[in-house]
Amino acid sequence: MSFRIDPRLPLTGEVRRILAEEIGKALAHLDAASSRPEQALHKCRRRLKNVRALLRLVRSADETFCDTENQCYRNVAGLLAGPREATALIETIDRLAASFPKESSGDELGAVRDRLVAHQQELHEGSGLEAAIGAATAACEEGLKRIESLTLPDQPEQAADVLADGARSTLRRARKALDKARSRGEANDFHDLRKAAKTHGMHLSLLGRLWPTPIKARRKAVDQLGEQLGELHDVLVMRALLDSGERPLGSPEDKKLLGKLLKRSEKHLKKTCLAEATELFGDSPKRSTRKLARKARDDLAPLPEDASAAAS
Repeated sequence: MSFRIDPRLPLTGEVRRILAEEIGKALAHLDAASSRPEQALHKCRRRLKNVRALLRLVRSADETFCDTENQCYRNVAGLLAGPREATALIETIDRLAASFPKESSGDELGAVRDRLVAHQQELHEGSGLEAAIGAATAACEEGLKRIESLTLPDQPEQAADVLADGARSTLRRARKALDKARSRGEANDFHDLRKAAKTHGMHLSLLGRLWPTPIKARRKAVDQLGEQLGELHDVLVMRALLDSGERPLGSPEDKKLLGKLLKRSEKHLKKTCLAEATELFGDSPKRSTRKLARKARDDLAPLPEDASAAAS
């Protein structure tokens, strides 16, 4: 089985299957989090993002169910965000050191990194993490029980419209976020663009057998943009933390260098991300999904005769 909708099978069953598989994998990662919190929680959050992307894809068919479940898994991911953010900040320091080897050759960023590692360790060892894992596990287990209440249209034409609507909605979000990022350039604009790009990438996986070709090059470009936007997000989070002064990160000299390198990295990443996003999302969302709707109508399997009779 895979994170991909099989057009030969009814849409309801396929979406239920994928939801159950992804939530089940999230639960397995939560179970492993006590011994390997950093890796397990990161993988769990990725599975929850897959779940939320699928819910967005079929939202137009059952807005109440999809909105409720999406909020549920958003809350679950929020419970686990602290440890992941701590790890991301350490990775940001490592990327800065690799990108600017001359400026950081004296290990000026080492003291900052040591403080971030200590903070990460505190989060992993604290009682709050155990409680968060317990709450996340309970929420996912309840979510598994609710999957069977989801019913989607299985007639090919209606199912095709649902999938096209979901893909188009995400492309609209990406286009709107791109326009704001170009005109304002604020952190929230790039964060919204990142979320839309990640969701679109997951939709490409889900619709791999239905999305008009060529898809491989687009998927590669979307993944690359998502990585770049992720690095930019981490840089902006680090800058906000540094500017707020709410956590000691090192001596004034250490923080001065850190601030300088963060600004340089931010400038480069923003320029790169805007260029790549324009290539991907500069076209009309309606035009981009018109072929998808036609291809999905052709490719989705017709209902068996007894099911068609029951539906009518």
